[in-house]
Amino acid sequence: MGNLLFLPIFERMKNILNISLIQSTIYWKDVDANLNHFKRLISNTEKTDIILLPEMFNTAFCPEYNFLSESMDGKTVNWMKDLCKKKQCSVVGTLMIKEGEKVYNRLVWVSKSGKIYTYDKYHLFTLTKEGKYLEKGINRLIVEEEGWKICPLICYDLRFPVFSRNNVDYDLLIYLANWPIKRIEAWDTLLKARSIENQCYTIGVNRVGEDGNGILFNGHTKVFDAFGKELLSSLENKEEVLQIKINLDDLKLKRRQMNFLEDRDGFTLL
Repeated sequence: MGNLLFLPIFERMKNILNISLIQSTIYWKDVDANLNHFKRLISNTEKTDIILLPEMFNTAFCPEYNFLSESMDGKTVNWMKDLCKKKQCSVVGTLMIKEGEKVYNRLVWVSKSGKIYTYDKYHLFTLTKEGKYLEKGINRLIVEEEGWKICPLICYDLRFPVFSRNNVDYDLLIYLANWPIKRIEAWDTLLKARSIENQCYTIGVNRVGEDGNGILFNGHTKVFDAFGKELLSSLENKEEVLQIKINLDDLKLKRRQMNFLEDRDGFTLL
């Protein structure tokens, strides 16, 4: 599973976390169009703690065009920083980032505290030869935000339960994705399964529309509670800005009622 990277952000604990989920079309390889589009979508959002954007929100999922990668001081990360300051919230999304000669599908977490945390996608999607163009990550990231322990992952990671395994008692599991219509039943099923087996809130943010390769996406952005109950689901094939409030006390109550995590197996991958 690689090493676990734990990065705490020491802030007061907030029992209710307000999260905004942005389900949008993504313009093919057009950074400026995407940043302007997301800016318009987000402009009217109510006060929130975290804004979640889909995978590769600035270009669409096009690893074969890795020349579109940016630095951590590039246009897109600076746009995220500006949005963070304007909205006084954390902003999370993935994009292609270049470091030296290597390019990563990197999840960037811009905290409202001003700190930046990153996770490089560990499971690269072989069907589209993502690994041919991008470098595999090493560490899983756990962030503490407002007293919540959060594990943010990327798209294809959803298919791998051991990598997502709740062995650190996180409260919220997040997947940012470009997950196509033809495999959407797996998306729905696996999101629910991850919430049940890890006894946590689970959020999946997906895109809509058609990409430059003719792949169709219909959204199915969802939120599940620790018992696998669906708390929120987007409209199909529609751009939406969704907001949900999740409750830490309710999560703790569910774990006290049925604490399956106490019986989890302890093992190490070779």
